[in-house]
Amino acid sequence: MFSEIANRVFNQSVLDYHKYDDIDREAENPCAPGSVEHLLYLKNWVDAVQWHFEDIIRDPRIDPVEALVLKRRIDASNQVRTDMVEYIDGFFLDKYKDVKVLTDATVNTESPAWAIDRLSILALKIFHMEQEVNRTDVTSEHRAACRKKLDVLLEQRVDLSTAIDRLLADIDAGRKYMKVYKQMKMYNDPALNPVLYARK
Repeated sequence: MFSEIANRVFNQSVLDYHKYDDIDREAENPCAPGSVEHLLYLKNWVDAVQWHFEDIIRDPRIDPVEALVLKRRIDASNQVRTDMVEYIDGFFLDKYKDVKVLTDATVNTESPAWAIDRLSILALKIFHMEQEVNRTDVTSEHRAACRKKLDVLLEQRVDLSTAIDRLLADIDAGRKYMKVYKQMKMYNDPALNPVLYARK
């Protein structure tokens, strides 16, 4: 099942990132270049870095100048994340390009890669919630509350993995078809963001 591959790669990426926990460290991708695993690993690494960007920028003591620099990095990271999702969808579009679509086939609410994006984020949520469960500097009530949240996240991973595998099976059988819309982030485009083009 594809979700097994994705979850394995995401877990490896999360563990590798947290060996260093350094937002400036480049990924050392152990997966074969050109493989979907390679894309998945890079995708999760981007998500891990962004997760920690978001932690840092919420520090109430952060210097405003540093916060603005970090906000720009978050914007750039968001664009990379979106690009990575589109690369993964490109893999599926190529994989299923010769499938004969049934006449009553339907389109899914989201593409496979956007569902996989949520699975990547879920791997990070699970890792960090496990850290909270295992903390020794908090109350037992805190740990118990986090344990309940972790149980929900683990159940969510099973459900989401199942949904992704069913979606891919449906696409492979022609019961569903892929329709991918490029993300048109207008605020990143100097020609479409009125604050930016008004300054020209």
